[in-house]
Amino acid sequence: MQSAILSGLFAVALLASLGVRLWLSGRQIRHVAAHQDQVPVDFVGTVTPEAHRRAAHYTIAKTRFGMLTAAVGAAVVLGWTLLGGLDALNVAVRDAVQPRLGDMAYQLALLTAFALIGALIDLPFEAWSTFRIEQRFGFNRMSWRMFFADLLKAALVGLVLGLPLAALMLWLMGSAGPSWWVWAWAVWVGFNLLVLVLYPTVIAPLFNKFEPLQDEALRSRVQALMARCGFSAKGLFVMDGSRRSAHANAYFTGLGAAKRVVFFDTLLAKLSPGEVEAVLAHELGHFHHRHVLKRMVGIFAFSLAGFALLGWLGGQTWFYTGLGVEPNLAAPNHAVALLLFMLAGPVFMFFVTPWMAALSRRHEYQADAYACQQASGRDLAAALLKLYEDNASTLTPDPVYVRFYYSHPPAAERLAAMRLHTA
Repeated sequence: MQSAILSGLFAVALLASLGVRLWLSGRQIRHVAAHQDQVPVDFVGTVTPEAHRRAAHYTIAKTRFGMLTAAVGAAVVLGWTLLGGLDALNVAVRDAVQPRLGDMAYQLALLTAFALIGALIDLPFEAWSTFRIEQRFGFNRMSWRMFFADLLKAALVGLVLGLPLAALMLWLMGSAGPSWWVWAWAVWVGFNLLVLVLYPTVIAPLFNKFEPLQDEALRSRVQALMARCGFSAKGLFVMDGSRRSAHANAYFTGLGAAKRVVFFDTLLAKLSPGEVEAVLAHELGHFHHRHVLKRMVGIFAFSLAGFALLGWLGGQTWFYTGLGVEPNLAAPNHAVALLLFMLAGPVFMFFVTPWMAALSRRHEYQADAYACQQASGRDLAAALLKLYEDNASTLTPDPVYVRFYYSHPPAAERLAAMRLHTA
């Protein structure tokens, strides 16, 4: 009975989430297309009609592609679960590996096989996005060789970091008793903190080159801003983002004393020193309001609840059968439980997306207000306009789509709020 209820709830949630995704995407496409020939009044004179249409076409192309990937993703999840794909993979891997190499090898092999199949399913979509959509609009600068080299590096990093973590998690699930999820959560938190420390100096350099910021005038300006804001970083670096994409960005990375400020070379090429300072002031606003810390604490707290739920569900037979897998009493089912939780969790969590997006937009408004206090609001507005135009971000998104998905306020609302702080 419980198994049938779970199957029904999961099927309804999967179809409902897909239906909402497609409905929202359709609204976005129609709204953007309807406004593509008229630059909004607030942007007349600063954004050309050609740039506005280009942004509309780019947004429509990406949204249509997103509809396809959403439909395929839902079909894949359905195939893994209720249609028996994970059950078949589990049986095949268990029969091939467990008798000869034991329980741990079987479970790690199952996780690896699942990840490999998922990567192969995603590969053509990633390639299409990069070499069709991004290429069509002049953003892609990757070669096929670089594309596959990045995939290989990412896979190796995943193996080096992921397999030991998975082995430790599986060992805890089998050896730490009913409260294994507390210890597993602690390990997961520690792992994430370790990655934050290692990422700037060990992981990121595998994919990009980072050089110290050479522009002395800009360096002095940035250091003065950080001093005013009471922020310290281990260094200011320029990343060769132009090797892969024409998109521009800047970000902080690292944890504690290992924090770094990283500018894309494309950002420095497009913005004036004052605009770069204003963009950095916005990022510092997130630290001033402790948005990063709050989000991290929120994620860790939410993950604790997730581990507790998994700890309970992993001991319920109906959890497996309700999602299309027959548990085998002759072998541990911990890896299966992890995979089912990873497949089903996002389906139900989709419906909290609007709340998370609204919280993120609120943080962006607060960071903008802080930037207007610490740097020039006019420079920040000018920088954002350049980035919206260069990144082909639409100025006329559908309002409902925005409320559901957008982590940043749309341009018109964001610039209007800035004007209140610069008046």
